Amino acid sequence: MTDVLCPLVTPFDAEGDVDLAALDAVVDGVLEAGLDGLVPCGTTGEFASMTRAENRAVLDRVRTRAGDDTTVIAGAGATSVADTLDALAFADDAGADAGLIVLPYFHTANAPAGAERFLQRVADDSPLPLYLYNIPACTGAEIPVDVVADLAAHDAVVGLKDSGGDFGYFTDVLAAVPDDFAVYQGVDGQLVPAGLMDASGGINALSNAVPEVFAAVRDALDAGDDERARDLHRECLTPLFAHCAEHGFAPATKAALAARGRLPNAAVRPPLVELDADARADVAAAVDAALERVA
Repeated sequence: MTDVLCPLVTPFDAEGDVDLAALDAVVDGVLEAGLDGLVPCGTTGEFASMTRAENRAVLDRVRTRAGDDTTVIAGAGATSVADTLDALAFADDAGADAGLIVLPYFHTANAPAGAERFLQRVADDSPLPLYLYNIPACTGAEIPVDVVADLAAHDAVVGLKDSGGDFGYFTDVLAAVPDDFAVYQGVDGQLVPAGLMDASGGINALSNAVPEVFAAVRDALDAGDDERARDLHRECLTPLFAHCAEHGFAPATKAALAARGRLPNAAVRPPLVELDADARADVAAAVDAALERVA
């Protein structure tokens, strides 16, 4: 079975504050489309541009809005073991089902053993099951495949989200871990190829804006309808993902949400910037075309 989880955006109001009411609307849209879970306070959620208190308020709100039956994996990225564990402790108190952890994104490891040591120490004391998050564009280094394989034997480590974009790395991980270790594709434009390789599914930014498309992709993969999955890949995911590749996940996804009227604005926090008028029009056209395909 394929699962698609949504790495939620964090909406901001006209004054730049976190807009929890707008967040409710995004959560409702994702769940109404039948997606399989929510991942707040990650990269698309702009966690690194928010205060700790804001991240905690978002997580509390998502858990409450989603209800107890929805899987919530809390982003817990930080640059130290202690801060990562602190984020995981709050996530546990808030009722999250698991945490998503990254390598430190300022001090990279000075030797290959450093990455494993960091993740191992977090795993040893984590109050929650953990998903590793490979995103080398933001952390400066990928989680080596052999480190993923070693940590897959740890009781606390249950899966990986790979947003590296290197499909060879992704398939190497699939080959190196046990069948019960979840491997999620984080690059929206690679969701269908990953599904055809028997990945666990995806954690994909654009599912905020067009969850119906991602539900259709999931259903096609689960039904063995490869032709339908490939069509959705070509005609829906690829054109939309081109805007993420050009403008960034949060700005493009928020533009798509605003185009649907599901956000009152597409505001992002520095260092990110909003799309210009021409780019917003292109995103809106891609959203309309994708939704027509699954209507």
